[in-house]
This record gives sequence, C-alpha cells and structure tokens, in this order.
Amino acid sequence: MSILLVGAGLSGAVIGRRLAEAGETVTIVDSRSHVGGNCHTERDAETGVLVHVYGPHIFHTDDAEVWDYVNAFETFRPYRNRVKATTGGAVYSLPVNLHTINQFFGKTLRPDEARAFIMTEQADTTIEDPQTFEEQALRFVGKDLYEAFFKGYTQKQWGCHPSELPASILKRLPVRFNYDDNYFFHRFQGMPEHGYTAMIERILDHPGIAVHLDTVFDRSQGADHDHVFYSGPLDGYFDYELGRLGYRTLDFERFTHDGDYQGCAVMNYGEENVPFTRITEHKHFAPWEDHRGSVCYREFSRACGAEDIPYYPIRQVAEKALLGDYVRLAGAAEGVTFVGRLGTYRYLDMDVTIREALDAARGFLDCRAAGAPVPAFFAAPL
Repeated sequence: MSILLVGAGLSGAVIGRRLAEAGETVTIVDSRSHVGGNCHTERDAETGVLVHVYGPHIFHTDDAEVWDYVNAFETFRPYRNRVKATTGGAVYSLPVNLHTINQFFGKTLRPDEARAFIMTEQADTTIEDPQTFEEQALRFVGKDLYEAFFKGYTQKQWGCHPSELPASILKRLPVRFNYDDNYFFHRFQGMPEHGYTAMIERILDHPGIAVHLDTVFDRSQGADHDHVFYSGPLDGYFDYELGRLGYRTLDFERFTHDGDYQGCAVMNYGEENVPFTRITEHKHFAPWEDHRGSVCYREFSRACGAEDIPYYPIRQVAEKALLGDYVRLAGAAEGVTFVGRLGTYRYLDMDVTIREALDAARGFLDCRAAGAPVPAFFAAPL
C-alpha cells in the first residue's frame, strides 16, 4: 500500500518506520525544513552547544519497549532533570521536597515531621475534594508554598488564574518528604547523545521511506495514497471550519554567555512580576560535553495565534466542546487516521507519543490483515 504521513516528528517517523518494515511504501511530508518536529535539536554555530530549538525535551519512561526502541536508534546517556526555582530572593529545588520545605520555612524537619507540619500547619484540610489547580495546591501544600512556587508560574504558563484550571494539572508535580530532587520518577531517564534529530533521522533511514521537507500538506494529496496518518493540528485538517482549538505557544529569547550562566539546565521563576517562566541553559542538557560558551533561552508563554507554533492544548470546557465536534468530523472522514499531540489535541510526553505510534502502526496492520476499516483514532482524544 501507499501510505502518506503528515509530519516528520516522533509520530510520523515511528509509524512510517514500522509500516516501511512491513513492506508498505511510505511518504512523509513536513512543512518545516527539518525533521523532528518540536523535538528538533541542532548544534549552535557560535558555541558548539547542542540546542533544543523548540524548548527542552527530557526523555523519561517506565515503558521498557519504548526505551529499547529509542536506544536502537541512538545512544541515551544517563540524565536526571534537577530543576531549580528562584522566588523571594532565594533559590530552591523542585519538585517541592524535604530540602525545599526546610529551606523555605527555616527548619530542620525529618520526613515524618515535615509531613505532619505540612498537613497540620500548612495544608487547607477544609478542601475535601479539590476541583481546581488552586484548590489542589492549597489542599496539599498550603498557601505559602503555593504562592511561592505555583501560583505565579501557572498564571504565566496558562494565561489564566489557577482557579480556572483543573486539579489534574498539579497532580503531575508531587511533594516529596525526602531529599530526592529528581524531577521525574520513571525507571528509564536519559538524553540522546547526539540529539533527538539525529535519532529521528536514523528512524527515517529506510529504503521504503521518502521524506519531503518544506512541503505543506493539502487534503487533496490524500487521493494519491491508500491511507493518511495525520499528526498536524486536528482542526487544521478541516481548515478550521468549526473554529480554532485553543493552544498556548512559547516565545524564546536566546542569549549567550561566556562560561556557566546559572549552573543548572532549568531555572524556574515563580513570581508574577518576572515576565518569563524559566531560563534554560542548553549545555547542561548534555553534561558529558565540555563547552566554554553557553546558550540560554528565556521562555515566555502566551496565547497561540494563527501563525504561531501550537505547544500546549488548553482543553478547558469550551475547547473540549469544540474538540467533540471535530472528533465527530474526523470519524466521518475516510482514509485518514489522526495521531500524536496535535492530531489528538492532548498533552503527550515523548514516550507516550512513541507508544501510541507503535500501537497505531500495529493497529493499522491488524486492520489491513483482517480487512477491517482503519479507525480515525487509535488513541481517543476525549
């Protein structure tokens, strides 16, 4: 069969490779001049630093198959994401852990003491069933830690008050009553030695795959192929005929420094009067390399316009209603399957993106073998 994949990021590359290995003829188109999507990495000409062009991507997973998959195409070096935060004129470690608690409150609490202190003296236990981000924070860490580390950062990141966001967002940031400052908790964590773009180029290196960059997709192109996998914006496939789904986008203010600018890869800024959410220093994402110069990004979040790169789906009530309408349109479309972060309008970590891409490729081949129709979604957006 002739398969067209729209997007040369993780979804398109993984699905394309699996189908090409199964004997399909695969064509991949991407509007950008490079593969890798938002995971794209490239060497900075001035400093030699490997830069995460669209913001930092740290690989972490509990999925052994996904971990083995990426390691088949790139060497992953050990890496632990240890985030720092500047607030109130001091620097703390995140997620909130025992060190953060002791430093912030000027105490020397042991784990059980810290747990009791937070639960009895800080947490708002009158909130029994937190429904919003703010309620979740007040219930589990209390007003002081919430205002220092979460309130301002969240308002800048999402462009709305934390009381307008669901509690589920904060559940991704646990409080730890030990000194573990590893931001993630997954078994497998690392960074590709030569960058994500090098890895994706190897995934795409198959005689059954043809990649066309700087190529804007048009639905009419689908007529020349037996099936289309679309990883672009779901609403964009239908030319936004029902309206645009809401996203947040990011702006990066790049600057260089002679030496080590901040001593860590990620420094959050939780206070509302600081306009950016964080500064990333890219050479710290590859600690096995040695560079005198440094490349840093100040990161600003704002509403996504028509010409901007969509990053984070908002998925509030209005967006979910519109998403439902687009899902129904997608279900009625023929010969197309929607995949990935944009195609399913969901926030996805890289490992989940790869897992769903592997599952979609298997699902497609199973449908074809059984003579069954291929669904619009292998991973439901709602």
